[in-house]
Amino acid sequence: MLLDARRIVDQDILSTDICIIGAGPAGIAIARELNGQGFNILLLESGGFEPDPEIQALASGTYEGDPYCPPDIMRDFQYGGTANHWGINMADSGEEKSCVGVRYVPLDPIDFEKRDWVPYSGWPITRQDLDPYYERAQRLGQSGPYLYDASAWESDQAKQIPFQGNRVKTQIFHFGPKTAFTQDYRRELEQSKNVTLALHATVLELETNASATIVTGLRVGSLAGNEFRIEANIVISAQGGLETARLLLLSNRLQSCGLGNGNDLVGRFLMDHPVVRPGMLIPRTRQIMNQLDLYDARWVRGSRIVAKPVLTEDTMRQEQLLNINAAIFPRPAWVATNFLRAVFPEGMHPNSAALKSAQTVKHMLRKKKISSLSLKNFKSILGGLDDLIYSQWRRIPDRWYQHLPLCSYNVDNGGWSALEKKPKKFVCFDILHFTEQAPDPSNRIKLSDDRDAFGSPKIAIQWRYNDIDKRSTKRAIQIFADEFKAAGVGTMRFELDRGELYVRNPSVHHPMGTTRMHDSPSQGVVDADCKVHGIANLFIASSSVFPTGGYANPTLTVLALALRVADHVKLMMESGQTVHN
Repeated sequence: MLLDARRIVDQDILSTDICIIGAGPAGIAIARELNGQGFNILLLESGGFEPDPEIQALASGTYEGDPYCPPDIMRDFQYGGTANHWGINMADSGEEKSCVGVRYVPLDPIDFEKRDWVPYSGWPITRQDLDPYYERAQRLGQSGPYLYDASAWESDQAKQIPFQGNRVKTQIFHFGPKTAFTQDYRRELEQSKNVTLALHATVLELETNASATIVTGLRVGSLAGNEFRIEANIVISAQGGLETARLLLLSNRLQSCGLGNGNDLVGRFLMDHPVVRPGMLIPRTRQIMNQLDLYDARWVRGSRIVAKPVLTEDTMRQEQLLNINAAIFPRPAWVATNFLRAVFPEGMHPNSAALKSAQTVKHMLRKKKISSLSLKNFKSILGGLDDLIYSQWRRIPDRWYQHLPLCSYNVDNGGWSALEKKPKKFVCFDILHFTEQAPDPSNRIKLSDDRDAFGSPKIAIQWRYNDIDKRSTKRAIQIFADEFKAAGVGTMRFELDRGELYVRNPSVHHPMGTTRMHDSPSQGVVDADCKVHGIANLFIASSSVFPTGGYANPTLTVLALALRVADHVKLMMESGQTVHN
C-alpha cells in the first residue's frame, strides 16, 4: 500500500506494529521479509519515486580534514535509496547502458576477527554466522549463485593469474541490477496488504520514555509543512551510514548527547574505501593481454562477474596489513600521446628530468635535429618523456576517459576481453586498489550549526586518511608488484610522489562504522543482533553497524544483516516479545 505523508493531517497519530525508517535496499529487504505476516509494517521514505532537489538538500552537510565527499553527493533521498546511485554498466562497453547495477562480494572471514594490528577490530559475529544470510542476500540482489570461488568461473580463455606461493590470490565479484530495488520490489510493496510505504516522510526525532529504554514514538514531517507522530512496537533504522547516526544525535531531548550515545560512540569510527592508484603494470609480453579475461567484467553462464587479485589471510597476518584488492584495466599507447599534447608540461618542477627531456625533444623537433641524436641520447630522452607522460596522465579525471575509445574501461565499465587483437590495441594496465580503512574514533560525523528545511542541524563530517592506512597500503602495493612479476604478468611502474600515495578517490560512497556493533555498550552502539544497547525496541540495519569494513562493497553485507534483523524481529512478533508503549 502507498501513503503520501504530505496528505497526513497535521499533528495526527499513526499506529503500527513495526516502523522501518528508510526505503533503500536494507529497508526494502526487511519489508519484503515481513510482507504477508500477521502484523502491520510502516516503511518510511523521505523522498518520493522521483528525484527532488528540495528533498535531496536535506542530505547536505560539510566536511573537514582531508578531502572527502560531500554528504549529499553520497546519499540519495528517494525510494530505492543508494540503489539510485548505482551506476556500474552491466552491459559490455559500446552497448547501450540499459542495465546498471552494483558489485556484490561478502566480507572475508578475517574481516570479522579481532586483529591485534588493527585497533578496535572484531565483530561479535563471524562470517559463518552470516553465510546463510549472504546466500539469501545474493538471491535478493538478483546477482546469480552465491559462488565466489575463482576456480568455479575459470575457462580455457579465462584463467587465474598463476600467483606463486600464498601471498596473493584471485577473488570473484558479482554484479546485480539496481532495478531489483528501484522497480521490481516496489510492485510487491504497493500490492501488499500489511506493508504501507509512506513517501515524503522524514523522521525528525525518535521519542523515548523517561529512562530512554523504549522508543515510544517517531516525530515525522514533510516538506509540505505538516508534522505527525508514529507509534510502533518495534522501530528499525535502515538508513545509510550517515543518516542513522545523525538521527540518533538529533534525538537528544532527554539525553543531550543523543540517543544511544551514553558512551560517546554514535557518529564515531567513520570508515570508507579510499581508492589508490599506484601506477602502471607493464606486461611482460603483449600476449598477456589475451590471458587476463577473468579480470574483466563480463557475463559468464548468466552471471555478471569480475575477478580481482587480493591479499591472502596468511599475508595479512604475517605482514600485519589491512585488507585490499586490485582492479585491472587495459590502456592503449596513444592515450599518453594525446594527453601529452593537452597537459604538456605545465605545472611541473622546473628542474625535473621529465620536463628537461620534454623541452629538449620539443626544441629538437622545432629545429629538425632529431636525426643528429645518438641512439643512446634518444633513449634517455624518451625515458624522461615517459616520466612526463605518466606524471600528467595519472592526474586526468576518470570521467575524461569515457569520451575516448578504448579508454572507457574502468571500475564501472567492462567488456575489453571480448575485443579482437588486444595485444595491438593495449600496451599496459592501469591498477586501482580499493583499500580497507582502520577504525578511528576521531573520524566521525557530528551535528553542525547549519540547519536544514526542518530546522534540524545538518551533518558535519570529520575525516582523515591515517598513517596506519598509508603504511599498510604502501606495503600491499609492493607485494602485489612482486607477485605480478613472479607470476610472469609484468612489472609495476610506480607513481609515489616523494614517497606519498596517490589517493585517486578518498570516498567511493561507502560510509561505514558510525553506530558500530559490539557486545559491550562501552565499545559499541548496537549488540550482535543489531539492537541499540539499552533500548528494548530499536534496531539498526545499516553499514553504520560495521566494526570494520574490509575492501568489500558493503551492500551484500548490509542486505545480509537486514535479513538477519528481519528474522529476529519476526520471532519477537510471533513469540509476543514485543514492547508495548
